[in-house]
Amino acid sequence: MTYFDTVTRSYTEVDTTKGIDTEQFIEATEGLVKMFDLLGSTAFSVVQNDMNGNIKKIRERYLSNPTANDTLENLMVAESPEKKRVATEGLLWLSRGLDFTAQALRRSIDDINEELNVSFTKSYEVTLRKHHSIVVRPVFSLAMKACPYRKDFYGKLEVATEEDLAVMNAWLVALEQIIAIITAFFKDHPLFIKGM
Repeated sequence: MTYFDTVTRSYTEVDTTKGIDTEQFIEATEGLVKMFDLLGSTAFSVVQNDMNGNIKKIRERYLSNPTANDTLENLMVAESPEKKRVATEGLLWLSRGLDFTAQALRRSIDDINEELNVSFTKSYEVTLRKHHSIVVRPVFSLAMKACPYRKDFYGKLEVATEEDLAVMNAWLVALEQIIAIITAFFKDHPLFIKGM
């Protein structure tokens, strides 16, 4: 059984038919954040803390009115008239972190000879780096250098066979689709994130 079989909810189980189900998205994303524990370095705690903080912002908004905030899209629309759009900003930053993680894992799956430190560094360069200050960049650079060897990480994920890899890939494809939906929504509604 792989790590992806043990999470409370896989991204493959997140309903996106009428928008991204907020509660299911939160559950699936908590599973992704716990995966950083498998990287075995406290250097990734900054990534985890940031993602958990953003999940908390989204969850608090969701719980304030689960009916109005049933999907991420509805949550952002409901929050849009407010001066401070805390959950929307949290989702913006969370989606950037998810994109960073997804692109690193995609590189890792697509190139079995590439070590994790390379996969995560290359992903960081094209995703989060442009959003980070010169103070934050070295923190992430340190985390990338602290990545375990690929074989050790995949061992902890318990991804050993082609079937295991298929489970991981299905999880990743579903995550990539969710990121694409969020990114498109932000692109179509630039005023929601103006000034963020």
